[in-house]
Amino acid sequence: MAIKQQFQLTQEGVDNLKQELNYLKDVKREENKEALKEARAQGDLSENADYDAARNEQARIEARIAEIENILKNVKIIKTTAEDIVNIGKSVIVRFVQTGEEKEFTLVGSIEADPRAKKISIESPIGKSILNKAEGDVVEVKTETGRLYQLEIVEIK
Repeated sequence: MAIKQQFQLTQEGVDNLKQELNYLKDVKREENKEALKEARAQGDLSENADYDAARNEQARIEARIAEIENILKNVKIIKTTAEDIVNIGKSVIVRFVQTGEEKEFTLVGSIEADPRAKKISIESPIGKSILNKAEGDVVEVKTETGRLYQLEIVEIK
């Protein structure tokens, strides 16, 4: 028997996935049906690039729908805590001890991670190092390349 994977997400992450799922089902599926209908109307399907592209898009849409439905079926919503410790869903300001540079980010589950949006995974080297720590704590972070550096937790929001 296969072990069911559980996905840890914030409520915001669940809401975003539901929104994406609705968009895929209500908009993208319909657009794709129209593209397939137009490509079929062109005649010979064996050498029809538009038809092939529409079929590939259909497969991508259906795969993403199945992926989101699986995540939502096996999701564990992480509640943010009022405690002053670093946890999933919390925003954190850290200071790199060596450089003095400060950065702010939000700790999220791996599915929600998006470094450009300042959302880092609790499974990342920084995420693992600061999880369950408090303001003022200094932690050592080891990167995948083996480099070590220290972070001070300046503020937890």
